[in-house]
Amino acid sequence: MLKKLTLVAMFCCAFSSMASPQASTARPSAAPQIAASPSAFLKDFQTHWDIAKALALAVANAMPDGDYSFKPTPEEMSFGQQIAHITQANYGYCAFVADVKSPYTEPGTDAKIDKTVVVQQLGDSFDYCTGIFSKLVDAQLDQIHGEENHKFPARDVILGVMIHMVHHRGQAEVYLRLKGIVPPRYKW
Repeated sequence: MLKKLTLVAMFCCAFSSMASPQASTARPSAAPQIAASPSAFLKDFQTHWDIAKALALAVANAMPDGDYSFKPTPEEMSFGQQIAHITQANYGYCAFVADVKSPYTEPGTDAKIDKTVVVQQLGDSFDYCTGIFSKLVDAQLDQIHGEENHKFPARDVILGVMIHMVHHRGQAEVYLRLKGIVPPRYKW
């Protein structure tokens, strides 16, 4: 039995190496060159960012106005605060990459969050980031931003804004479920 398994494994390895287009007498080559402008990484990232924007706006719009103050527990942010927090973070991360002050003014801690206003601000925050991303070239993705113990390459910050947004959008989707609302579907 072991001989048969060994023979099958050898056959599979041999077949896969023959089937591979790179299995011929390929010489080691230098790493592929990436165009200096525009950023190939950001072109791909922008596709996902646009999808994320559409879903974030759909989630924000799915909650009725009257439930924007809903909190699953007293310690949690309200639904509206989650959406405002995504907005604030989008502006903050992207301003950090641009080395500028965020143009976003955060609402007061006890301020009532107006759905129409916060949804508009959410969309604007994605557009603000798109404007920052569209000006970057590949070489700038490795540029370090920040100071002292808070320094990061632009690429890490860009990935961070997506991760942060998805985390809080996911929380907002749970809030919708707790209110008996089926969240919008992710469309890729």
